[in-house]
Amino acid sequence: MKDDEAGGPGSNRLSERRSAERVDVEWAVDCGTDETFLYASIRNISEMGIFVQTFEPLEVGTRLTLRFAPPGHQEPFVLKGVVQWVNPVRPLSPSPNPGMGVRFVDLTLEQRERLVEAIHTIAYVGDTLQN
Repeated sequence: MKDDEAGGPGSNRLSERRSAERVDVEWAVDCGTDETFLYASIRNISEMGIFVQTFEPLEVGTRLTLRFAPPGHQEPFVLKGVVQWVNPVRPLSPSPNPGMGVRFVDLTLEQRERLVEAIHTIAYVGDTLQN
């Protein structure tokens, strides 16, 4: 299967696969599994998941715990996720955005509502700053 058939990096169907709008951010995130702990950066977020920029992406299918605190939030988010796709580091060619797409799983209603509120606030502030 080609990248564009699988919805990979060359896909025209990428926007079709996303059911929620993504908001660009630059937040620190701790990603933990039973075997690994990774400090990284969130580059964009939606109510469905995040893109974690890292030179050490985990394997597709890996379940992990994510801990991050958006600016202005006293209590950090601690959410479960699963790695959906990886943009690997390519030593012999430029890889401007290495990392992994993580889909949130097992969110409670309270976690989802809090997350949606945080995303809407950030999107609103970003729109206000651009105008």
